[in-house]
Amino acid sequence: MVLLHVKQKDDRQFLYESSGKESVDAIVRELVVVNNLQVRILGLKEEGKQLALHGPFKAPRESDEDDSDDDEESANKKPRGPFYCRDPSGHRTGEACDPQVSNVIIKAVDDAIAMVSKEQVIYKVPLTAMMLKDAIQTIRGSIMICYPMGLPSYDPVQQAVVGTAKLPESLDPDTAHIWWAGKELMRNKCLQDHIGKNEKTKVIVKLQDKGQGCPPREPPIDAETHKAMLAWHYRQQEQQKTLALDEDDAYTNSQWANPKALKSHLSGVAGNMKIR
Repeated sequence: MVLLHVKQKDDRQFLYESSGKESVDAIVRELVVVNNLQVRILGLKEEGKQLALHGPFKAPRESDEDDSDDDEESANKKPRGPFYCRDPSGHRTGEACDPQVSNVIIKAVDDAIAMVSKEQVIYKVPLTAMMLKDAIQTIRGSIMICYPMGLPSYDPVQQAVVGTAKLPESLDPDTAHIWWAGKELMRNKCLQDHIGKNEKTKVIVKLQDKGQGCPPREPPIDAETHKAMLAWHYRQQEQQKTLALDEDDAYTNSQWANPKALKSHLSGVAGNMKIR
């Protein structure tokens, strides 16, 4: 199987296994599904925790109004649940469920985030659309446990779970293209027509939407390595400047600088011997 390393960004990448005999069109469609599912799951990283802590999202007209939690009269008009937790941002109602139950949502989201993290690339774990769909269904089930009546359609978590959210990094399977080594892989050909017939090949590819052109090439070294190299070079320059300004010749009195040290050692005479 050919191992495709899809690297959209440094923090958003995944592995995918495919046969070299598979058509590029079929591979693109499957990669786009995995990419869009990954984007949906990553969008739940913060929103899922906010849902567990502060309850569902407010209606758009309610979120625009000032939060009057400190107003006793308003508090009397709107009875609060036993697990009310005010949202500092004012976007959520604050009507959270039991913290012990809401931990189910947090755990489901954390497991899904771990599944799509770039650590899976390091551990050489390929992703499939079925794996990510199961992770989203697990999150959906945890939400139903905490909120049996369901979430409103405008809640970001509900939109991410159902798939109605419009995310900027999502791609269209009909117009997306694969780029490898500065070349666009033609969708009407097989993968092996571009990379060869060796099934034990690993290639780094990138998905691009129609009209975006060739993606920029990655730098030969990452940012952290580049920073470390600059720091080492700067230390070397400072050291050379210090040595150039050093005119101290006290080292000539050292034992290792004595030109007769070898002769004294071979004759058995100590270097520090003195005759009165």
